[in-house]
Amino acid sequence: MQTVPLQLTDVIYNAATQTFEARVTVHDRKGAHSYACAIDAPITMEFEDAAAGLATQAMRRHVHGRADATHMPHATAPLRSSHRAGLRRMVLDRFATERPRAA
Repeated sequence: MQTVPLQLTDVIYNAATQTFEARVTVHDRKGAHSYACAIDAPITMEFEDAAAGLATQAMRRHVHGRADATHMPHATAPLRSSHRAGLRRMVLDRFATERPRAA
C-alpha cells in the first residue's frame, strides 16, 4: 500500500453547522491537489479523530477524481450589490435618544 502525504490547513469548528472544516492538500506524483472538506461532528470530538475524518474525505475525492473540487479558488472579497454600495453605517447616540425632548 502506498502512502500519500496529506496536509491539513485552516482546521476550524463551525458551530453554526456543527462541522469540522479544513483545506486538505494531497501531494502525489502529479502535484498537489487541494480539497475543501467538512465532517459532521460534535465539538467534543478529539482533534485526531476529526483530522482522520477530514483526511479520509479528501482521499476519497482524490481517488474518485472529483475534478470539481480539485483546485480551490483563491479567496476573494465578496462583491457588494449596487444598491448597498453607497450605504454608510449609521451611528446612534444612546444618550441622545434616551433624553427627554423639550416640547
